[in-house]
Amino acid sequence: MDADARKKVEQQIYKKYPEIAGSRPTVSERPNQQFLFIFTGKGKTADGKTINHSIRVVTDERGKIIKTTTSRG
Repeated sequence: MDADARKKVEQQIYKKYPEIAGSRPTVSERPNQQFLFIFTGKGKTADGKTINHSIRVVTDERGKIIKTTTSRG
């Protein structure tokens, strides 16, 4: 995956999930020319407690997002 496609994916995720903005994702290659990005960050609940937030994003080699999954806990 080239740097422009990677940057495109990161910008889209940071815009949709501002609480993880600035975190660097781990990227791994998947079968069929797909890539898995894993973003992690921390957010706050309504009562002020800290909560971990993980976002998994599957993309193609051009940076098109195929699937996004989020987890909080």
